[in-house]
Amino acid sequence: MKDKPVVIGVAGGSGSGKTSVTRSICQRFTDKTILVIEQDYYYKDQSHLPLEERLNTNYDHPLAFDNDLLIEHLHNLLDNKPVNKPVYDYKIHTRSDDVILVEPKEVIIVEGILILEDPRLVDLMDIKVFVDTDADLRIIRRLLRDIKERGRTLDSVIDQYINNVRPSHLQFIEPTKRYADIIIPEGGQNHVAIDIMATKIENILDRSKRK
Repeated sequence: MKDKPVVIGVAGGSGSGKTSVTRSICQRFTDKTILVIEQDYYYKDQSHLPLEERLNTNYDHPLAFDNDLLIEHLHNLLDNKPVNKPVYDYKIHTRSDDVILVEPKEVIIVEGILILEDPRLVDLMDIKVFVDTDADLRIIRRLLRDIKERGRTLDSVIDQYINNVRPSHLQFIEPTKRYADIIIPEGGQNHVAIDIMATKIENILDRSKRK
């Protein structure tokens, strides 16, 4: 029987560098070792709503996420069962018909802005990380990402940041920093913190192999 996978949560504000941290950690290991589950893939299905209503969704609010499905999938992965990870289509602002079959691995990294907000998710994590980056860097990174990758206009990104992103960060995301075991300033540029995380994971895997 396989050992239970180790679950690592990587949280932080939009544009904080969570993905860069996760990618840097994954590069230290083989593809067979680490599975990444992105909370962004678990936005709620909105196909029952007209497009006009979908456009008004606050994607930085806890209610935007289908955490019930995410938690169900994590329980399955912890039981060494594969799951069909959903795919979110940002062009139509709802869940795609496509899914991604993912197999359980020794280490599962759950990455997302609000993964430390739900106690049920926190209880499943062995290590909790918060990527802490200044607001000016986060807004610049979000501008570049949303314009380049999601086809957004400059005005729409700024409007969304002022009305949704910033208030939600202050109300819901920033307070979850208190639950983190490790706080990483400046995201993927903090090579020392990433080295420490990679070493910690290696130690966990080594102990698991010696059992």
